[in-house]
Amino acid sequence: MPTLQSIFKRIIATLTLFTRLPLWRLCNVDAEHYRHVVPLWSMAGWVTGGVMAGIYYVGQTVGLSIGLCVALALAGRTLLTGALHEDGFADFCDGFGGGTSRESTLRIMKDSHIGTYGVLGLVLYYIIMWNLLTTVIPATGSVMTFIVADCMSKFISSTIVIFLPYARKESEAKIQAVYARPTVMEFLAGSVFGLLPLCLFFSWAFVLSSLAALAAALMLFAYMHRRIGGYTGDCCGATFIITECVMYMAVV
Repeated sequence: MPTLQSIFKRIIATLTLFTRLPLWRLCNVDAEHYRHVVPLWSMAGWVTGGVMAGIYYVGQTVGLSIGLCVALALAGRTLLTGALHEDGFADFCDGFGGGTSRESTLRIMKDSHIGTYGVLGLVLYYIIMWNLLTTVIPATGSVMTFIVADCMSKFISSTIVIFLPYARKESEAKIQAVYARPTVMEFLAGSVFGLLPLCLFFSWAFVLSSLAALAAALMLFAYMHRRIGGYTGDCCGATFIITECVMYMAVV
């Protein structure tokens, strides 16, 4: 049973991983706490999705166009996260697009240089997301849509550690630790963080879009298993990016 201090350090580790907030100054967080952050991924969605909602709301309040508000919201989250998800998605596109074997796919994803597939993936992602959000947010009439989609996508992405093993050696992990599979209680806690926005701002469109995102994630997991026999950190970022896009597409 984790202590309150351990839980606090896990929260700090989660927000340090998903944002550029200087929370690491509050206490020393070792690799063991980073191993147990998976159930708290959806909690980070309250922060990153909340920033998008806040930027969009302020932009609308001062009279900016919907398109500009969406662009600023996307830029705000990218700056807050240090492009964490986008970096993983780009590496995923390069590896799975250019790799012809398990070894070459993993090698390409490990390379810090971005390739053609990564560039095209990011360009298409932002074009798609901008068009989706300029349609979805006015249609739903609530900036809380940002939080619902962000939290749910992070929760769905967190299940990757349940379905797949880590594809590399632990020493090769970017955080120098492999995520631990959550216990039943930890999974339930993550479910609360992920599902609570959906319950608070209930809509059948959100429910059906969440199911569509889950189905997309399961197909993506099966593809990852076939190609590299597991997941990497880049796969986590790609799963979030793809499931969030699918959620917004389903709402549309």
